[in-house]
Amino acid sequence: MAKQRQVRIEQKSALAQMQALESRSNEELERETRMKSAAMAILGARAAERYDAKASREYFRRAVAAARPQERMQLRRMADASLALAERRPDDLKTAVERLGQEAPSSRQLFLLRVMGLLAPAQGASRLAKVRAFAIIIAIVLVLLLVGFGLAKLIALPFGGAGTFASVLLGLLVIIVLLAVLTFVGRRRQAKALAARSAAGATPPGGTTAAVKAGSGKAKKPAKK
Repeated sequence: MAKQRQVRIEQKSALAQMQALESRSNEELERETRMKSAAMAILGARAAERYDAKASREYFRRAVAAARPQERMQLRRMADASLALAERRPDDLKTAVERLGQEAPSSRQLFLLRVMGLLAPAQGASRLAKVRAFAIIIAIVLVLLLVGFGLAKLIALPFGGAGTFASVLLGLLVIIVLLAVLTFVGRRRQAKALAARSAAGATPPGGTTAAVKAGSGKAKKPAKK
């Protein structure tokens, strides 16, 4: 009596090779020809992480053009997530990342992206959005100067106080030091988070790991011996 056995047929595609390509530099990816669609997709994701929406869109256009028909849907989903990140659209980013099969960004990450969208609008933002961003930055600078001025006055009280000009300079120095410390701490935390994601085999929103998993699925086909 004939026995049936399961034979796994692995779908080897350009998307399935993305993890091997991710360690390459941008120049090496630009020269890639054998797995061009995967290389262009990685470059598109990297451009999105730099918030360069124009470059990201062009790279994904080239990736889709070089891809096989069965890969294009996944690449378009990757493009949606990457462009949402580059254009600071947190709600669209959350939806696009979930469609990719990845865990959605946290509320804190989405909030920071929304704040960044207010302070640094995307390249194609309206003039009103850019004027609003400039006004918000000016307001933040003024508030920081006032806070620094108050701290300088408070610090100088035990030493007999300080004049207005000296308090402004001292306050500016205090604010610069605080911002430098916060930047240093923030970069250290970001580096640790990236290292943890790398160890877990994950990538930031708009990255390529989920697409690799989706693009390298396995199909089972019964065969008779």
